[in-house]
Amino acid sequence: MCPKTAGPVRFGWRLPLFAAIVGLIVFVPIATCQADTFVFVNAFIVVPALLAISVALVVYGLGSNGRRHLIAITATVAILWAIPSSLFLFNREHPFALRETARWLAWSREYERKVLAQPNSANGDLNHIEWDGSGFAGVANNTVFLVFDPADTLSAAAKRHQPGKFNGIPCDVRLIRRMESRWYAVLFYTDQTWEQCH
Repeated sequence: MCPKTAGPVRFGWRLPLFAAIVGLIVFVPIATCQADTFVFVNAFIVVPALLAISVALVVYGLGSNGRRHLIAITATVAILWAIPSSLFLFNREHPFALRETARWLAWSREYERKVLAQPNSANGDLNHIEWDGSGFAGVANNTVFLVFDPADTLSAAAKRHQPGKFNGIPCDVRLIRRMESRWYAVLFYTDQTWEQCH
């Protein structure tokens, strides 16, 4: 009898695929929620849960027999962290871009209604609402405003990713993103808000 030789190690796709599907089902709804809910859920639920699951998977992978399991578990941990991280890291200039797109697709009509219900500003400011932000307890806050620009004058700045001072916005802004015609996400510099610039 000939001794059996080990065949090539095959990668098991089930666990990483399951992690990707569950990750999308869990994180896409979280990505579309309000900014304060998003920060709370991520800080107190998502990050601790991901840490616990990752540690458990790594311990299981190190204790399992076979390189195939270890590779699949490493891929699973990478996928589990890649999905929520992508909500911030795909666009360094504007870290909220992917999350804003998801929220805009899900809730644009509601946000449009809120902005358009505002009376026109006496000082010429464009109608706006606080749209997103990050920071903790008043430190290093980055605020994004959803702005309605009826004349679409912000389109050139949005195309060029140009920072600066623009008519209808009281502060210098770091970045303007076009959500759709006449609707813009305006990222202010750290620790600036609309009211502080008046």
